[in-house]
Amino acid sequence: MSKPISLLPIRRADLSVGLTLRQAVYDWHGTLLLAAGSVIESQVQLDKLLGTGFTEESGWGASQPAMEKPPAMARAKAGATTATVAASETAGKETIVRMDEVHWAVGEAMTLQPHDNPSLRYAVQLFGFIKSRMLFVSAPAVDGRFELIREGQSFVARAFSGKKAYAFTTAALKSVHSPHPYLLMTYPREVRCTVVRQSARVSVKLITSVTLDQPERTAAATITDLSTGGASLVCKEALGAKGEAGNIKFKVNAADADAYLNLRFILRSATPEESGAGIRHGLEFVDVPAHERLILSAFVHQGLVT
Repeated sequence: MSKPISLLPIRRADLSVGLTLRQAVYDWHGTLLLAAGSVIESQVQLDKLLGTGFTEESGWGASQPAMEKPPAMARAKAGATTATVAASETAGKETIVRMDEVHWAVGEAMTLQPHDNPSLRYAVQLFGFIKSRMLFVSAPAVDGRFELIREGQSFVARAFSGKKAYAFTTAALKSVHSPHPYLLMTYPREVRCTVVRQSARVSVKLITSVTLDQPERTAAATITDLSTGGASLVCKEALGAKGEAGNIKFKVNAADADAYLNLRFILRSATPEESGAGIRHGLEFVDVPAHERLILSAFVHQGLVT
């Protein structure tokens, strides 16, 4: 059984020509670029991985297993524990990064929130940027109709990547209508980056279909809170016994795009609601594919920062 993990951009210092990968490298959509154990054979291949590559967060920088245990092993383990605690304490804290330090993908999904109308959200795509000068994003649209954006109109832009949520302030420079509608925007002086713990949960109300294995039985339920690692849901009757496995299907909306998830889970708890309105179940997601992890992560992080 594997735990859900998050993908993070690869750092230049992590890779070099001739290096044997200790871990698989994926693109932003979760598609495998290079398997673990592969060797980076050329500068062209290296440049591609640096430009579009993501890997599991815990993979890079981990020490290689030692063949023999030196006398200082206890001290090394203590240091590693301290580092782990320090890393966990950074979860939820905000850091400042530069726009060009993030491995943005062409077509990266973003949301634009107007400063003068915070309840409004535009789903756009990042086409690219010229460092220190401007950004290129798709023209905001509502119900298929392009919105009128004023020059100088300011926005908060948000994007989600693995366990990180990014936000920055930008303003419209010019709306371009030909040959394809897009928007020129100011280059952000800084980008706020927030690392969110896997255990962080968002309150939701999502209708779901739950199917337990052997013997197969299906029931409707309502998810009341959700994280990248699992969910809490309420059903009229007990779904099954602790430790049973199954599938859960539900729809989420991340960056104004609908996505249907079908995830494997293990039933961890089942307790009656105090109100008597059913049975509350705790589920742990397992063996979540990379693409579904990204969607789930984006949805949860979106709920945490909005």
